[in-house]
Amino acid sequence: MRMIFMGPPGAGKGTQATVVAGRFGIPAISTGDIFRANVSEGTPLGLEAKRYMDAGEYVPDSVTNEMVRNRIAEPDAEPGFLLDGYPRTLAQVEELDGMLADAGRSLDVVVVLTVDADELVQRLLKRAETSGRSDDTEDVIRHRQDVYTEQTAPLIDVYRDRGLLLEVDGLGEVDEVTARILSALDGRGSAAS
Repeated sequence: MRMIFMGPPGAGKGTQATVVAGRFGIPAISTGDIFRANVSEGTPLGLEAKRYMDAGEYVPDSVTNEMVRNRIAEPDAEPGFLLDGYPRTLAQVEELDGMLADAGRSLDVVVVLTVDADELVQRLLKRAETSGRSDDTEDVIRHRQDVYTEQTAPLIDVYRDRGLLLEVDGLGEVDEVTARILSALDGRGSAAS
């Protein structure tokens, strides 16, 4: 099973990715985790990424793509993987297509967690209160949503056109959302055994 999880910031992708990947016995791979691992291990890609991160700049696609390519080639990703946070751009979709084609593989499904924008703002403001995250102000949250909509909407359309998209309501308790995701996957004949 090779899948991608998408959704706006705060939709619960990371939480759901870990649970769902565990059910399928595949690694949940987030670009943030890949960056941190490469930086902490001092890999050449990690050192290059750290230069950009330390300067407060985005890590270029070329570095991100190579880190993802290396990660999905590791033995634990042989039976499949769940990507969280990648791809984020149309160029990255094309790059991932190439990586998979080179390995003789293809994507099985793209799960998009849909969440009402105002509900999401309230959820993230509540998280800010409990976790003390100073970057979770309403203006910042709404800006992140706008960036997500602008950059990611085209990806959703690409995967919808390919017949890979599953849209799942991301509101509710963690267990409720997990049940919805697994039910939607089961409806596609992709359920974990």
